[in-house]
Order: sequence, then C-alpha cells, then structure tokens
Amino acid sequence: MPPQKKLIVGEKVVKAGDVLGFSGRGFASAAINLATYGIPGFGCSHVAIFGVTDDKRLLVFESTSLSSIPCAIRGSVFSGTQAHELDAMLQDYDGKVYHYPLYRPLYIAENERLTQFLMETLGTSYDMTGAFRTAGVGLSWVESLLRPQDLTQIFCSELVAAALTYVGIFPTTNVSRWNPNRLVRTLHKHGLVGRAERLK
Repeated sequence: MPPQKKLIVGEKVVKAGDVLGFSGRGFASAAINLATYGIPGFGCSHVAIFGVTDDKRLLVFESTSLSSIPCAIRGSVFSGTQAHELDAMLQDYDGKVYHYPLYRPLYIAENERLTQFLMETLGTSYDMTGAFRTAGVGLSWVESLLRPQDLTQIFCSELVAAALTYVGIFPTTNVSRWNPNRLVRTLHKHGLVGRAERLK
C-alpha cells in the first residue's frame, strides 16, 4: 500500500476518502435529521469528505450554504462546494462532528481521481432543491427516484457520494438520491467506512 497524506487529530488518523458527519445544535439541523430519519443532535444533517488538493494539502471538502469561514483554496466565503482546514472547520461548527474512516487507504490512482473530482467541482453552486428532494417527507423521496443524476449544482451528500463513486469505492447509479443519514448508514452497512468516532 503506498504512503498516504494523513493528519493526526488527537489520537485519530484521518486520510483522503474519510467522511465527516455533522450534527448541529440548531433548528435547521434538527429538521434535516427528522426529514431523513435521524435523531436530532445525533444523526447526520451534513457530510463532508477529506481530499488532497493540487498543492498536496489534505483538506475537508463540502458543499454548503452555511459556512462562515473562507474556502481554503479560493480564499472567500460562498455557497457551494468548498474546502477547509479541519481545525478551522471544527472551531467554526456549532455541534457534534463525527469521523467515519474509509476502510482502507486509497491507492495512488484512486487518490489522484479523488483530487481531480474535488478540484473540478470546487465552486459549484449549492443545490437546495436537490437536497430537499432526498428527504423522506411527502413526495420528495419519490421525486428523487425519478430525477436523473445532476451535478450542475451539488448538495453535501451528493458531493460525497459522487466523489466515492468517481474513485470506484462506492458504485451507485444516481448520486443525487443520497441524503446524509442514508449515505453514512449505507457506507457503514457495507463495510466501506468504520464506525463513527467523535472529533468534537
């Protein structure tokens, strides 16, 4: 297995391909959890993925409309796909943060594909409508089944599912159907990530 870029967080090692799950304290996070069959304060209302940048930094990539910290690559605050230093993200986030380690380090070619995908989608606008469609309330879930995959706009779990699919770790026919809770449950069920370890 080739050496990988890693970060040490306390006693935990994080690497490219690892997933982060977020459970905020606010109303929006609670509403997302309830809509996606999660427990407010414990389930995932947001997800992100670790990736290596073109200049070899290991950052957290996410798609969000709520971040108040500048993107570590573009240097500005915006809505959509962006990247952050882990420490800055942990300090900024009001809630719990969980680490879901990928079951193995990525091979060199996989890591290169992940970097390519994340850098190419950086700055893509946030897909609020798509995020709503993945919820389990009303007809939104049925609508998501009929909606084709679309990455012209991207929401958080869509970004993570697409990244892992592009690498070849998580084959799925439609990355636009996944919400945060369903995605981390499925990844764990199939042994693609380990059990959640709390970082904050």
